[in-house]
Amino acid sequence: MHIRTDLEAREESLHSNAAKSKYSRRVRNEEKSPVRTEFQRDRDRILHSKSFRRLKHKTQVFISPEGDHYRTRLTHTLEVSQISRTIARALNLNEDLAEAISLGHDLGHTPFGHTGEKVLDEILPGGFKHYHQSLRVVDKLEYDGKGLNLTQHVRDGIAKHSKGLGPIIPSDPKELPVTLEGQIVRISDLIAYINHDLDDAIRAGLIKHEDIPASSVKLLGTTFAKRIDTVVTSVIRESLATDLQYISMPEDIYSELNILRDFLFRNVYTTPTLGNQRSKIKGVLQAIFEHIKEYPDTYIQPYPSDDPQDRRVIDFIAGMTDNYALKLFKTIAIPRYVY
Repeated sequence: MHIRTDLEAREESLHSNAAKSKYSRRVRNEEKSPVRTEFQRDRDRILHSKSFRRLKHKTQVFISPEGDHYRTRLTHTLEVSQISRTIARALNLNEDLAEAISLGHDLGHTPFGHTGEKVLDEILPGGFKHYHQSLRVVDKLEYDGKGLNLTQHVRDGIAKHSKGLGPIIPSDPKELPVTLEGQIVRISDLIAYINHDLDDAIRAGLIKHEDIPASSVKLLGTTFAKRIDTVVTSVIRESLATDLQYISMPEDIYSELNILRDFLFRNVYTTPTLGNQRSKIKGVLQAIFEHIKEYPDTYIQPYPSDDPQDRRVIDFIAGMTDNYALKLFKTIAIPRYVY
């Protein structure tokens, strides 16, 4: 069969700056698939990984929300994938690569969202960042220490997707993904979480529609769907205007997204309501860390590694779902009576 080579030939019709799967390499050489490109294989490996399945029970913003319609880390990932694929397709770039990076970008996220990440950052010598952990998951932790052996282009996109409070589009090219598809995911991640976190915060009663900055409503739109459509369309138009030298957006849209991001940090992510939960989460994760350090053989499966024990304990905790962490904490903290 020549299905893979036919698919690779089709990629030659993509934009000249699009990433081509046949040129991407893995850390360990493997026999190629007869029916899938290398980027399609990466997407499938991520999709079938245990880390990906656990995202359905990991917090996005709201911890154990009472309601079925709040986002989880999994639904966030799927929204990022959808936005990334839309932009990549419109720009005639490699949709498979954008999808693979999107699906893998948050595999290293901790239980309890960014609050859990902050706690582990305080515990682990040298600090903890979820994007570094995502790369560690695909390189080392999946498949009992063998990793997924992803292509260099997907690994680069995963490692450089995060922005925090830093620039959406940094001035230093070294901070950007090397592929345009990776740059798309970096922007799509922001588009997704700003809009769905606003939506969830309104649903939770933390903010009201009228609290959203007036300038954002005027420029981007009054609804969740309209805001996404406005930003996605602007990214496509602005990137085409540069002849795809890089992925960009108009200055007014860029400024407004920064305003919305700052609004969310002030009014949602750092509110006293969520702050009360943070102190509890810190106690839960610190107790789990100390307990596993005391009884490592009970929890940590052996795999070929020279990592120090603290690092391996953090790996185990970072991989937990919210539900598992809470269940384990109850086991640790609540005595069982023997009659």
